[in-house]
Amino acid sequence: MTEEVLVRPQFRTRDLNTCELYVVRHGTTTLNVQNRYRGRRDVPLDAQGYQDAVDAARALSPIGLTAVYTGPLRRTIATAQIIADEARVPDLRILHGLNNVDYGAWEGLTADEAAVFDPTAFELYRTDPTRAACPAGERLTDAQDRMLDALRLIGARHRGEAVAAVSHAVMIRLACAQLTGVSGELWRIPVGRGSYTRFLIKGDVVRLAELPKGDDVD
Repeated sequence: MTEEVLVRPQFRTRDLNTCELYVVRHGTTTLNVQNRYRGRRDVPLDAQGYQDAVDAARALSPIGLTAVYTGPLRRTIATAQIIADEARVPDLRILHGLNNVDYGAWEGLTADEAAVFDPTAFELYRTDPTRAACPAGERLTDAQDRMLDALRLIGARHRGEAVAAVSHAVMIRLACAQLTGVSGELWRIPVGRGSYTRFLIKGDVVRLAELPKGDDVD
């Protein structure tokens, strides 16, 4: 009988010019549970959030990560640290392009409250990210551009490597929308807390290789 040989992911051959980038959504916070826009508010992970981070770290453990990036907020840093510890990556790299959308006046509000605050802006946010802007906050196209710039920067630094980066649901959705050409309400794809989205980056070209898992659309 022929012996079956199992090849673990970290041993597979990678294109030396391509970065395999796993973008992880941070774990749960109290404001996630309350379905409030977190924005730049520096809320920590809750107990479930730490478990989400552990689950993400274990899922990525076989990949053979060589670097871990994170946005500057505590919830992404804590998630990234757990991933880095599991992967035995000694240092985190903070990249501000991975930071959340600046929700401006909507920060801390629920979706229903945001809709009451500025119905026109909220309808654009829900249905047309190419024209949407958060009141007293950031245009979604600006956030989309800086997210994709961040992915390209990581890709340029880590050709032929597998890397993780921890960011936020809306930032992942915006990157996916740009790369898939999805428009309208469909841009708000489910992104589970602690889930990862896999991108392949070669030169200036970013490709979406694997969509996130989960049912969270907050």
